[in-house]
Amino acid sequence: MKTINTVKIVFPGISENERTARAVVSAFLVQLDPTVEELADIRTAVSEAVTNAIVHGYRQKAGDVEMHLKLLENREIYLRVKDRGCGIPDIQQAMEPLYTTLPEEDRAGLGFAVMESLMDSLKVKSEVDKGTTVVMRKKLRQPVCQEA
Repeated sequence: MKTINTVKIVFPGISENERTARAVVSAFLVQLDPTVEELADIRTAVSEAVTNAIVHGYRQKAGDVEMHLKLLENREIYLRVKDRGCGIPDIQQAMEPLYTTLPEEDRAGLGFAVMESLMDSLKVKSEVDKGTTVVMRKKLRQPVCQEA
């Protein structure tokens, strides 16, 4: 599928940068004039992926989060969030709703479920001690034409 535009950002894995990730996604997607609902869904999914990278990937350690966005032909959005943290030993278990590795922090364990429900596709690749990559895709609706 042809790439129309792309942006890549690398930022320190600190909680303040979760807002930065949402802002970058919003600014980048404005060129497609998404609906408020589409933009909210994508921002929420990115927020969940970045928060997982920061909270679960690095677990009190420093590290960078990489976010790569692509606008593909036919109004499809590609989003990749990658960390080089501790990795996920059992991806299938981690993707189960309500599963969390940090129950003592009152984590809901719904991050992957939220991402999956808001996006058209979700793929997670991970290797212990090497990190995790989350890839999401969503096709935006065609804009409604307004005549003057």
